[in-house]
Amino acid sequence: MEGAMFYLISWSFWVYLTFIFKKQNPYRLKLTAAVLMVIILSNLHFTVGSDEVFDSGLFLLLMSYLFISKEKRGAMTYFFICSFIVSIAYVTFHLFEIFDPIWVIFKKEWMMGICFGYLAILLQKTLKGRLLIIVSGTMQGEFLYAFILSKYQFPYSIGDFAYLDVCSLTSALLVGWFCIENAGSFFQTHFNFIEKGKQKSS
Repeated sequence: MEGAMFYLISWSFWVYLTFIFKKQNPYRLKLTAAVLMVIILSNLHFTVGSDEVFDSGLFLLLMSYLFISKEKRGAMTYFFICSFIVSIAYVTFHLFEIFDPIWVIFKKEWMMGICFGYLAILLQKTLKGRLLIIVSGTMQGEFLYAFILSKYQFPYSIGDFAYLDVCSLTSALLVGWFCIENAGSFFQTHFNFIEKGKQKSS
């Protein structure tokens, strides 16, 4: 069922940010409010021509632009280049799915999540940067894909639950990869602290 993965992941993020995440973190309140707003807006949409635009996808795109606009000019330019690359990859995936669906060898959401997650890891070094280019790039891809389909008079729902499933799964994979990347430094710090405590006690 479309949307099930989105609700599972987004509610998990919200619970973690609300009850477990460090309260001193300056991004905590903003992230919590953003996740909650996406959940609230996920079922709301408006019509533009023959296409439906879901409020949650548009909200995500505007939020990503807001965060990117706060970067320095050089970093901002690189962010938009990266998001454009993700957009092209997103549209290409969908077009290949239409013209040659046999190459989609397993569940589409997982293929897209893994492919775009790997692309984000190659393009950006920080978790924040990876999430920003995924959100902005995929939503830009949604608009571009809808524009291409409109040439053939095919209606399309921009930012619907199918999109939210892919976006949330990709975000979860990126967060998981970030945890793996930082697991070494965490254990090193933790075990060094334990060893120093043992040395002092002895």
